[in-house]
Amino acid sequence: MDRADAELLLTSEALTLLDGLPPYRATDNVVQAVSALRDRGVSPEMTRVVLRQRRLRAQAKPKFGDFAARMFFTEIGLQQATRLDVAAHHAARFRALGDITVGDLGCGIGGDALALAGLGLCVVAIDRDESTAAIATYNLAPFDNASVEQGDAESVDLSRFGALWFDPARRSKDKRLSNPADWSPSLEWVFDVATRIPSGIKLSPAIAHDLLPDRVEAQWVEDSGDTVECVVWTGALARPNVARSALILGAESAELTASEPDSGVETGEIGAYVYDPSGAVIRAQLLGTLARQLGANTIASSIAYLSSNKFIHTPFAQAFKVIDIVPLDIRAITQYCRDAGIGTLEIKKRGVDIDPATFRTKLKLKGSASATLILTRAGDGRVAIVAERVR
Repeated sequence: MDRADAELLLTSEALTLLDGLPPYRATDNVVQAVSALRDRGVSPEMTRVVLRQRRLRAQAKPKFGDFAARMFFTEIGLQQATRLDVAAHHAARFRALGDITVGDLGCGIGGDALALAGLGLCVVAIDRDESTAAIATYNLAPFDNASVEQGDAESVDLSRFGALWFDPARRSKDKRLSNPADWSPSLEWVFDVATRIPSGIKLSPAIAHDLLPDRVEAQWVEDSGDTVECVVWTGALARPNVARSALILGAESAELTASEPDSGVETGEIGAYVYDPSGAVIRAQLLGTLARQLGANTIASSIAYLSSNKFIHTPFAQAFKVIDIVPLDIRAITQYCRDAGIGTLEIKKRGVDIDPATFRTKLKLKGSASATLILTRAGDGRVAIVAERVR
């Protein structure tokens, strides 16, 4: 968002117009929406700004719930913003350190700062982009214990902070920045600062393990089935003897921890049950820890499915009861589904180059039965495991 758009948005006229607009729907006729505002004498620039903001608020609702209706967003800021329930988890770590002032360096639209301020912590949110800082100022206005500054994180006086939160900007306009040196602030600088001041550093869940420093806690977080982030915790924010953790948030919250990466698992046969581990567990390289809890093995080298003959409930994996095993051959599977009367089929896959949607179309399913089909490698071959979910 450029400065001119931000200045338009942060006016009483824009707020009044937004409050008077009907809820956004993806099927809305954009031409009609524009014409309705223009017929009321609204300028083209203001029309564009408020209609875009209405759309962003609707898109933000899964992350911010009802709060989204009273917040402002930028395209990039919303893409990188932390979900509110995940931000609350972050804030709880900082709250445990006591009454400190937290510096949120690279605050974006202020999602994490909102959670920190909501727990009563003093927070100074800093962003180098003028328009983004203005948006964050609006979003944090209800909190007297939160302030916003525009500035470069790498030039800020850090001595006033008891702890730091970093969410390095990994996008530039519509482009994702793959080189950590290009992030803002740069990852090298962030990790250096984090050795001196307790810090939480939000990174992509796909971050390479060899980029992570030693003597930190790296926590992968899954929220409502999505692996959303890796957070590196340092200093007093990190827990003793925890180097890797996988946190599952949701109706059944749980956490798997280890003092070091633990991904080694023996390969064995397909048993009575197959487990599909959480993405957070896989990303955290804790497959070995989970396998021991379940008494399970993998069914092929480098494939993350686990299997055992005993069912053990776990929040760290989806469980499937094995019904049958057939060759991974379209004709064999088509015949099997026809004979079993399978008309509804969930298809999962690992380690095979197959598009599930295209594969399902080729099966020409008919019938009232349902099943799950797991397409994968087992041993040295490829198989299709017919299974049913264990609820």
